[in-house]
Amino acid sequence: MTKADWNKILDTRVPEKAIPYCFALWEEEPFHFEITRSRISKLGDFRYRKGHKIQKITINHDLNPYQFLITFVHEVAHHRVFSKYQGTGIKPHGPEWKQSFRFLMAPLLHKNIFPMDVLIPLRLYMGNPKASTGADFFLMKELKKYDRHPAAYNGVLLGDLKPGAQFGLRARIFEKLETKRSRVLCMELATGRRYLISRHAEVVEKDGEGDVPF
Repeated sequence: MTKADWNKILDTRVPEKAIPYCFALWEEEPFHFEITRSRISKLGDFRYRKGHKIQKITINHDLNPYQFLITFVHEVAHHRVFSKYQGTGIKPHGPEWKQSFRFLMAPLLHKNIFPMDVLIPLRLYMGNPKASTGADFFLMKELKKYDRHPAAYNGVLLGDLKPGAQFGLRARIFEKLETKRSRVLCMELATGRRYLISRHAEVVEKDGEGDVPF
């Protein structure tokens, strides 16, 4: 692909000033790049295929520009690490990937690329990046403000509710019990069953009259 091709692919998908950097990363170590349908289980993907000279990176089509950019660099870091070590003896999100991700993200961590409400928690997150930005509640909360398709209702994030609060999610009523790292232990009121739900799940809080306005 040419620089013009990359400009066309990434136009409006990442912050404009980040497009040349994304192209430079690809130009240094080329890979197949595909924008895919939305996937609930992941935002992007890199899978090392031994014996293939050119590897492949995919990113979900519906990410906001800041989430798309972070995910893009996240996957490029995988590509760099697995190319160097040929996919042997390393963990997917081990110290080699963390170092690569921090190094590749460093030129982007300024206010010309990210708004300050995202940049502040992003800088903290990059101190010890996890496998997913979703593992950092505060970063994910700020990123969600820029989603292309925000929720139709004025909901709240599960992580913001106090223990004991009741809420609606997918036409079911739950009670928040306790937070366990990136997930929250909740009980479904109708069945008494307990579930671990993401802290950044958008829910509808029960109002003062005991109703959940679905």
